[in-house]
Amino acid sequence: MRDSTGVRANERYHGAMASPSAALIRPPRWRRFASAGAIFSAAVAALLWFGWNFPTDRFISPAHGLGYALGIVGGSMMLLLLLYPLRKRIRWLGFLGSTSLWFRTHMVLGVLGPLLVLYHANFSFGATNSNVAMVCMLVVSASGLFGRYFYAQIHHGLYGGRASLQELRAASQRLHGQNSATQLVPGLMERLASTEEKLIAVGGWPGLNLLSPLLLAVSGRFARWRLHRFARTQIAAAVSGSPTLAPHQRRLLEVAFAYIDRRLHAARRVGTFETYERLFSLWHILHLPLFFMLLIAGTVHVIAVHVY
Repeated sequence: MRDSTGVRANERYHGAMASPSAALIRPPRWRRFASAGAIFSAAVAALLWFGWNFPTDRFISPAHGLGYALGIVGGSMMLLLLLYPLRKRIRWLGFLGSTSLWFRTHMVLGVLGPLLVLYHANFSFGATNSNVAMVCMLVVSASGLFGRYFYAQIHHGLYGGRASLQELRAASQRLHGQNSATQLVPGLMERLASTEEKLIAVGGWPGLNLLSPLLLAVSGRFARWRLHRFARTQIAAAVSGSPTLAPHQRRLLEVAFAYIDRRLHAARRVGTFETYERLFSLWHILHLPLFFMLLIAGTVHVIAVHVY
């Protein structure tokens, strides 16, 4: 005859497995790394590595042939970047396609254009006018990467609508109590609630708002490690007296860990949202002048190459 502790643990296990929280388990790693964005990033990184480490000047010349064509195509791609802000602000340009389509195109062109120009220049500097254009391009490209990151932090994903602090708080609250597997981890909910309050409070520290993403990243990692260790200990104790639960220990750990990660991630987003809003606004003010500086430097470079 089984002891009452084992019976209760068995009931809690079946309740956990029947709940929607089982969907909190992360998808296989190969799926995350096989997305279109991940493949595109890997291909760009490989091309950058190849261009930097191999003597491309043996078969690419900036003055003619393939190298010249790469410069024209890359520069044209960067000019096309202007179509996205124009499409957002001018309604009658709707025939060009949706704003979301041009947003995706803007990001792709913002990577491919500079990549082609780097191959055009053989990943090296040359005359003064070309050096100025190259530096401006690299600065604008780096600025675009920062802007993409800030954008993703204040929107529902990279292609979703703009989020609000109220929405994030409500979503964080909805996570509370959605995982019945935590019944096997006594004290976890209280620890999670206390940790969430501390993480959200970090984002409001006076004078340190702009540092809150870094502070929350460090404290969030430490909190995740502590809560995972606590859950592992508690689940091990729960299954030790139940032969029925023992074969499912790994799955219970996955569900509990995924729930902890989602709660902490939601708390970090709430804590850093206002900071990322401010950073994105500052980035907007800086990025446009940098882009126009790039257009001027690129135009001067093209004229200098063809006139002198």
